[in-house]
Amino acid sequence: MARVLLTLIVGLFAGVMPAQAQQTFFVQIEAQPTIARAQASIERFLPNVRDLNGFDLGNGWFGIALGPYAEDQAASILSNLRSARLIPSDSYVQASSRYRRQFWPVGANLLGSGTTIVTTETDTQTAALAPQSAEETPQPSDETPSQARASEARLNQQERAAIQEALQWAGFYNGKIDASFGRGTRASMSRWQESNGFVASGVLTTRQRAELFRQFNAVLEGLDLRQSEDVQAGISVKLPLGVLDFDRYDPPFAHYEPTGTLDARVLLISQPGNSGTLRGLYEVMQTLAIVPSEGERSISSNGFTLFGQDANITSFTQASLEDGQIKGFSLIWPSGDEERRTRLLGDMRASFVRLDGVLDSELNAEGTQSIDFISGLAIRKPIKSSSGFYVDTKGTVVTSADAISGCNRVTIDEAHEADILLSDLANNIAVLTPVKPLSPVGVATFQTRVPRLNSEIAVSGFSYGGVLGAPTLTFGSLADTRGLHGETSFHRLALSALDGDAGGPVVDAAGAVVGMLLPAESDGRQLPEGVGFSLNSETISLVLGELGVSIETSETRNAIPSERLNDRASGFTVLVSCWG
Repeated sequence: MARVLLTLIVGLFAGVMPAQAQQTFFVQIEAQPTIARAQASIERFLPNVRDLNGFDLGNGWFGIALGPYAEDQAASILSNLRSARLIPSDSYVQASSRYRRQFWPVGANLLGSGTTIVTTETDTQTAALAPQSAEETPQPSDETPSQARASEARLNQQERAAIQEALQWAGFYNGKIDASFGRGTRASMSRWQESNGFVASGVLTTRQRAELFRQFNAVLEGLDLRQSEDVQAGISVKLPLGVLDFDRYDPPFAHYEPTGTLDARVLLISQPGNSGTLRGLYEVMQTLAIVPSEGERSISSNGFTLFGQDANITSFTQASLEDGQIKGFSLIWPSGDEERRTRLLGDMRASFVRLDGVLDSELNAEGTQSIDFISGLAIRKPIKSSSGFYVDTKGTVVTSADAISGCNRVTIDEAHEADILLSDLANNIAVLTPVKPLSPVGVATFQTRVPRLNSEIAVSGFSYGGVLGAPTLTFGSLADTRGLHGETSFHRLALSALDGDAGGPVVDAAGAVVGMLLPAESDGRQLPEGVGFSLNSETISLVLGELGVSIETSETRNAIPSERLNDRASGFTVLVSCWG
């Protein structure tokens, strides 16, 4: 589109230009201090502009210019191309007399011709870069073999490595990126040339290199990737400003939010600190919704990386500690757009520069605060939370089967990953084992004697889904040792428990477990207020025995003070979280 637009702009003046001119003019768009950098700039402009030339400006500078044109035409073209943002805003009209020898295109000499060259055919421009099928005649080269080798010889090491990377991306090169054009690189150039309708010489011409990079960079079109400095954060990095823009500061983050329909975000990380602060940030960020739980993590004394991916987003975070300052970034990108994300991430990592200063912790100090957010970022929350309890010193947990139904993963107290050893839907009981060994603070003791009717009982559970950080004890009484239909595995309770209590231990006045609280609607019926059911301890013991889990038992009914009862029950009650 940019090439066609430029052709239309230039073509408007084709009919009014004289065939000969005593003095010609150019639109100078850039100047570089070395010929190698000028050559690289030419290759960058080639995909979008025509009539491109390179001239020696003297004093060690080399200019890139469009033309030649008549003076009034050059001024009009300059204005139109600036408006279309096809050339830098500081471009200007320059007389040909200010230029010395021409170094690009190789072999050209427009300075002495006095001829104005204007291309008016959009088809001709497009065809010069369009790939052809194998049946078509290969395109004529824009340079002779010797000219191609001469222009290639001017490339620096970084530019040569970039060609290998582009060939590798295109699927023609699988060797080492070493900036050395050996047999493997030459063979890959030949294959690329043949695939794109060029003569397979093994040496890329100037225009062929431009086409290779045009293809390479096509995936980034529309992102408007630019080096950006955030002075407050003390960071300079390439950002895709075509799809996002700065939104706010919530230390230690600078938020860059989407400006359109693409759900992409960038966080710049900036704060003072030490290795302890770094580790704290590492732990906190793993609780955020922008860092999916599935993915690799690594941390050292001076840096960390976090990778997370789910069905919706792919997230990458890097941060490092230098001279008492922690700096880094997070890129959050829609899942399924992996090629563009990978290219963008590579550019961001390569361009990341630490500047002076870090974010002031008082920035946005008056912002809205919420327990569900950290520095303006939502904390990752489970699908549902229930209660459970430790039944042995290995960390085996009993909870309800409903608590772990439909979960991609399950955690104990949000810190310990758990495997599902058993899920018995008939009795609505599940047994979990920790993935890594842990030492419970307390372990449940099971009552072996049948509890008395109307005796005092209590349920220990995370009534509010872990918001309070500790289990709550809810008191009631044993209404019946059977279910409504005479089921011997259930107890009917007289108490008002909450949804989060389900799966928690039901204990007697001595602190021994007499059952596990079942969800209020486990049988599909809405129970009256103050009515609950529990799976009795005898049934739980049988299930655990079949799994080979050894439990502790007790026959005592001696009541203990409510404070001790609360401490004892809290020691073996756990929060069971179900994650999507």
